Amino acid sequence: TDLRLWCLDALAAVDREVTALGAALAAQAEGGVDIILPGYTHGQQAQPVRWAYVLLAHAWPLVRDRARLAEVAARVAELPLGSGALAGSGVAVDRTLLQEALGFRSVSRNALDATGERDFVAELLFALVLVAIHVSRLAAEMVTYSSTEFGFVRLADGYCTGSSLMPQKRNPDVFELARGKVGRTLGDLVGVLTALKGLPAGYAKDLQEDKALLFDAVDTILLTLPAVRGAVATLEPVPERMAAALQPGMLATDLADGLVAAGVPFREAHTLVGRLVQEAEREGVPLGAVPAAAARAIHPALPALVAGLGSFADSVERRTTPGGSSRAAVRAQLAELGDALAQPG
Repeated sequence: TDLRLWCLDALAAVDREVTALGAALAAQAEGGVDIILPGYTHGQQAQPVRWAYVLLAHAWPLVRDRARLAEVAARVAELPLGSGALAGSGVAVDRTLLQEALGFRSVSRNALDATGERDFVAELLFALVLVAIHVSRLAAEMVTYSSTEFGFVRLADGYCTGSSLMPQKRNPDVFELARGKVGRTLGDLVGVLTALKGLPAGYAKDLQEDKALLFDAVDTILLTLPAVRGAVATLEPVPERMAAALQPGMLATDLADGLVAAGVPFREAHTLVGRLVQEAEREGVPLGAVPAAAARAIHPALPALVAGLGSFADSVERRTTPGGSSRAAVRAQLAELGDALAQPG
């Protein structure tokens, strides 16, 4: 009973910190709606997107984390008190009264199961591991974006460290440490699952191993989340570096979309624009500067599409579907995210 009460408090504390990190990402996104940068897949430039859109991609997993924490809390809040050692209580205690007095949602159905069941510990740890993974993915992106080669963001001095040898270094230690915490929390989960493996119904002393692993994981997450939130809240985007990284080839999909609008099946349009990209590489010119004759030889509609390709911002604004990267779609996401973060956990 005490362990379940402790878990409920821990879940509430983690939910508050996850919400605060989501709010920090949302605040940064509010200031990044008009900043355009390359979007990446496979580590390669893909299409232009908004900086706010990238930040939102890391905020939405936190909304799922909050929902998962709430689901775990509902199963944690099952009262085992009154189960006795394994067969129920020899004293006619009012378990429903105990449930209501202690703030539980339900009463355990079987005393033998209740005394040895630690599913709720494993579920809580799994939820924490996913939180850690989501934070690690955010951290990995920020480590890359703050590197000298990218320079997309500048981290505040308070969340960086210097090198023990090289005076010029500004190492993104908070984000690196956050990445490293995944291994620790995952180890805690695996430790609990391994302890539970093969146990018969009822209590066994193996179950005392759950406490150290559970406490370590919760402490680790509650240490990590505030540090990452501070690093996110104080980082500064560098729009000029983001803009300088944009390459004309990133507009290739817009040309394929244009061919589709002209009636060409996308699988064919994809191949045709691929040939146009190869032509640009042979000519040593940007995609939008391929000679009209060469473009026409690939498909008659391409010269006009190339001429009307527009800017990177124009490309972003074409992604108007819900969840897309256009201004209206990003604004809608920001509003929806605000509502989701305001919901009680």
